[in-house]
Amino acid sequence: MSLFSRGTFRRPEPAVVPRPPSGAPGAATAVLPDPALAALTGEWAIDPAHSRIGFSVRHAMVTTVRGAFTEYQSRLYFDGRDPARSKAEIILSTASVDTGVEQRDAHLVGRDFLDARTYPRMRFASTSVELAGADVYRMSGDLTIRDVTRPVVLELTYIGHVTDPFGYERVGFDGTTTIDRSEWGLTYNSRLAEGGAMVSEKVRLQFDIAAIRTPPAG
Repeated sequence: MSLFSRGTFRRPEPAVVPRPPSGAPGAATAVLPDPALAALTGEWAIDPAHSRIGFSVRHAMVTTVRGAFTEYQSRLYFDGRDPARSKAEIILSTASVDTGVEQRDAHLVGRDFLDARTYPRMRFASTSVELAGADVYRMSGDLTIRDVTRPVVLELTYIGHVTDPFGYERVGFDGTTTIDRSEWGLTYNSRLAEGGAMVSEKVRLQFDIAAIRTPPAG
């Protein structure tokens, strides 16, 4: 049976990892890739129409502001047989930030924060990938903001795969990580009369990804 059934969402059962015999030492057992994911091996590109690369940050210590970057380019390689060979690169336009409030967006792309005129691009490039659990991957990589590059670790959850009515093969992943924006030089802030900061230094990055398989060149 084809792994990609047209129009039908299929999520393979997690790989069964053998347990040590009763009475054997309780040594940790390595998580093995699901053999069914081997068919997903290949090049993929994020579908912007069905994906969101966003962030959330605490504002005034009592609410959360959410936003997203609407323009970006991506190159993804997923290896279902050997996840360590998987790679990802995403380049985002800093001027494309959108929080739904025009005045706030203008402040974010200005010199106090992203300084989009001087630094028009943000970049994430993976450096390693490992299988952390059933359907869970740990992707380490370098995040560059305002020409400052620092390591981050994404927790990625495999959602599933499908062949849509138009014949495109799609795969879904959700990823998240939390960074301290001050480590990338984003130190602007205002203090509240009651104490504390107007904008938290902790920023949660969110990757809700629907990717389409890229046909082989030639």
